[in-house]
Amino acid sequence: MKRFEDLSEAETLALAIANEEEDSRIYATFAMRLRADFPATAAVFDGMAEEEGGHRNQLLALYEQKFGKELPLITRQDVRGFLRRNPVWLAEELRIEVVRRQAAVMELEAGEFYSRAAERARDTEVRRLLGDLALIEKKHEGVAERLTETHLTEAAVAGEDATARRLLVLQVVQPALAGLIDGSVSTLAPIFAAAFATHSPHETFLVGLAASVGAGISMGLTEAMSDDGAITGRGRPWIRGLACGVATAIGGLGHTLPYLIPDFWTATAVAAVIVVLELIVIAWVRWRYMETPFGAALVQIVLGGVLVLLAGILIGSG
Repeated sequence: MKRFEDLSEAETLALAIANEEEDSRIYATFAMRLRADFPATAAVFDGMAEEEGGHRNQLLALYEQKFGKELPLITRQDVRGFLRRNPVWLAEELRIEVVRRQAAVMELEAGEFYSRAAERARDTEVRRLLGDLALIEKKHEGVAERLTETHLTEAAVAGEDATARRLLVLQVVQPALAGLIDGSVSTLAPIFAAAFATHSPHETFLVGLAASVGAGISMGLTEAMSDDGAITGRGRPWIRGLACGVATAIGGLGHTLPYLIPDFWTATAVAAVIVVLELIVIAWVRWRYMETPFGAALVQIVLGGVLVLLAGILIGSG
């Protein structure tokens, strides 16, 4: 691996050409992967890929003029400390904000490379050439801004934001909400049944801990195995399973942890308050992301929770 400082003028230019080629392919990949859900942003990346291809052709012409037609094979992987691209385009699910941020980083890093190369050049011809490359990258930033203004209109941005929100709901919020409901509601019966059957905070805590962890594992595995997301667009199974499993465990542990308090009635009162807060949070999430009227969501979830709670208390007291 060579040091950047040891590159010859020909190698520096060849490296710039390879960089432009790779960036063009990255932008084209972004456009291809985003076209179905984010067409306006895909159009921006189509334009940026085309611009990078044009700059590559300009650089090739400059190289042929100075060094001939034989281009040395050198890539960023061959140079110590050179630009490293985070391969976000390989992810199964591309998040729009991550892609836009990656593109901004790519342009910034490329501009910094050319500026640094121009500063260390001592030969006037080489300095002029590298300075031209730095200016090209500055134009890249202007191109990105111009393309964004052209394609990402207010209506387009609003539409893509709605799509991003829909994907978030499908891939994270829905499985997490299902887990939170299951953990908060279904564990009420065994926990409060154990509480009123034993009047022992310690034993109730153990039952609640086992119920919460067990429910979290079960719900997580069920969600992960229920759908691979290939057809439904619900994202990677392990992400949905993790969101569902963790939310389930949290829902159960919320009203389990108060039974670490030694006094039974104090622990039960705190647990009851936490149950009310959990049900309100669930109703808020349904209102915020599932477009369910808050009042209706609150009545539905509170009614279900109260019925399960009463069932647990009655069974435990019997």
